[in-house]
Amino acid sequence: MLGLFRAIVLFFYFIFINLFLIIAYVIRPMHRNNVHLGGKLYSTMAAILGVRLELRISDKIRDDESYVYIANHQNTWDLATISNAAMPGVVTIGKKSLKWIPIFGLIYWLSGNIMIDRKDSGKARNTLSLAGRKARKRGLSIWMFPEGTRSRGKGILAFKTGAFRLALDNKLKVVPVCASDNHHSIKFNRWNNGKVIIEIMDPVELAQDTPPKQLAKEFEEKIKAKFVQLTEEASADAAAQERK
Repeated sequence: MLGLFRAIVLFFYFIFINLFLIIAYVIRPMHRNNVHLGGKLYSTMAAILGVRLELRISDKIRDDESYVYIANHQNTWDLATISNAAMPGVVTIGKKSLKWIPIFGLIYWLSGNIMIDRKDSGKARNTLSLAGRKARKRGLSIWMFPEGTRSRGKGILAFKTGAFRLALDNKLKVVPVCASDNHHSIKFNRWNNGKVIIEIMDPVELAQDTPPKQLAKEFEEKIKAKFVQLTEEASADAAAQERK
């Protein structure tokens, strides 16, 4: 019964958020903070899922600096959890085909996100390079999921090199972002689904002579370690709540 009630409430609340965002984005299309606004609104769905969000932001993050944010990608619940970490001035890079998805495609495009044609690797690389230049010129930051696909409970998947090539080409610092496990912790029929901890870590300045593949592996290990730490902390918090 709880699962059905939650699904109905979530469905109508999701529609409400999207209608609001369409109006807001039509009023200010491609605004630098559109993705930030969307992330904050979508993350309010966590309360309906019975999830408490805790966002930790490094005090070394500066509003006037552009970064490449890299985050772990778990499942559909990311829309209600790690979206809360979308900082002001951030945009994402997605497949060009996304714009044809009803409603979502319009929202994604009006948000000012950058769309690339992944079928043409040459065009994709050029678009990534252009995205980096635009980020520096307009004070934007780029948000990417270097795993490429949702892990769906498999932990942290192997990182691809695109985000690191972009950062190196444009001399941008990389900011790792990690959320604790939500794949095994969120149960639709459970009232209290505990806490998801999201941490925006310190910016890292890349050495220009470091190969992208090496960087991908180093940051993969960094986020893996943080994922384990945050998941253990969130699990301990859930256990403490149950004992009360």
